[in-house]
Amino acid sequence: MAMSSRFASILRQSMSQTVTSNGQLPVTSMLNAVRFVSTKLFIGGLSFGTDDQSLKEAFASFGDVTEARVILDRETGRSRGFGFINFADSESANSALSMDGQELNGRNIRVSFANDRPSGGGFGGRFGGGYGGNRRFDDGGAAGGADGF
Repeated sequence: MAMSSRFASILRQSMSQTVTSNGQLPVTSMLNAVRFVSTKLFIGGLSFGTDDQSLKEAFASFGDVTEARVILDRETGRSRGFGFINFADSESANSALSMDGQELNGRNIRVSFANDRPSGGGFGGRFGGGYGGNRRFDDGGAAGGADGF
């Protein structure tokens, strides 16, 4: 509850400062207001030798890191070259953005605010299929009951 009231306060403050002369609010300022409260960063371009612990250590100087995760390939167990950092507060996350373009374990990394995954199945939940969707395969009635399933 405290986070939502803080968010509303920040959004209101940002919006009041950026209202244009015709009384409309630019979309970019609303996005920046939302990003201000984010504490999760996407880290791209990671060396395949970077693990959760070394990623956490690289960003610990910016503030309290609550979680550091390098994303691994399901089949091989190797790093996919990107990960995520969660900070305890948005100020730490904002300051950690300065790592964008810096070198970590021999590679220049990309740092940006993480975007939440859309809910639902594959393709953003728009097409009903994909992972976790309702999968019904019609085999033309050859193997099943009256409805072909």
